[in-house]
Amino acid sequence: MAARAAQLTKAYGEGQTQVVALDAVDIDIARGRMTAIMGPSGSGKSTLMHCLAGLDSVTRGRVWIAGTEITRLKDKDLTKLRRDKIGFVFQAFNLLPTLSAKENITLPMDIAGRKADPEWVEQVVTAVGLQDRLTHRPAELSGGQQQRVACARALAGRPDIIFADEPTGNLDSRSGAEVLTFLRRSVDVLGQTVVMVTHDPTAASYAHQVVFLGDGRIVDEMDAPTPDRVLERMKRFDAIRTS
Repeated sequence: MAARAAQLTKAYGEGQTQVVALDAVDIDIARGRMTAIMGPSGSGKSTLMHCLAGLDSVTRGRVWIAGTEITRLKDKDLTKLRRDKIGFVFQAFNLLPTLSAKENITLPMDIAGRKADPEWVEQVVTAVGLQDRLTHRPAELSGGQQQRVACARALAGRPDIIFADEPTGNLDSRSGAEVLTFLRRSVDVLGQTVVMVTHDPTAASYAHQVVFLGDGRIVDEMDAPTPDRVLERMKRFDAIRTS
């Protein structure tokens, strides 16, 4: 497994004002697959991703990344594991405006003092279709191209797993499709593992599997999703809320 959680619980506050964002969640993230996490607002999907990725602490339960239990790591060791084992793609592109696309792609490794594998970086750049944009700065790139740079940056260090939080949230449908196609290709062709939080049924349909959250618990799973099947499942959340 690329990632795993057992009885993962995340609560905010105490006593009567306590809010339980995740309620004893058990989840296994298989290697070499793209998994989408969906649910209505407040269901805990972003909290789950942040806890799995070591970006947020857990109240109870255990989390493993690449066989290492991260819930018992000291801050320094957790920072190193995130740097070496995890790639991140967020809704905001988070590119440095003064650097070229290629410099942004290799930036995490440069900061860590690690030398990039030129053959792997070239393979990633080719897969994301940025060969003729490497010398361009972010302001010279479209939104879709900037997010593809961010995806390539996440892949460049060959992490065990990539977490993508609403990666198409700031993109139009065409640019979003480009990014989603690349994320799926990174799994099918490059052997990566991707976990993506999304509210978009079309985006979720690019995944091998969709995990549905409701009120902090996993309430359903779907293999080989299609936009229509995902939309129908999401409508059931709305029906429950309005009934």
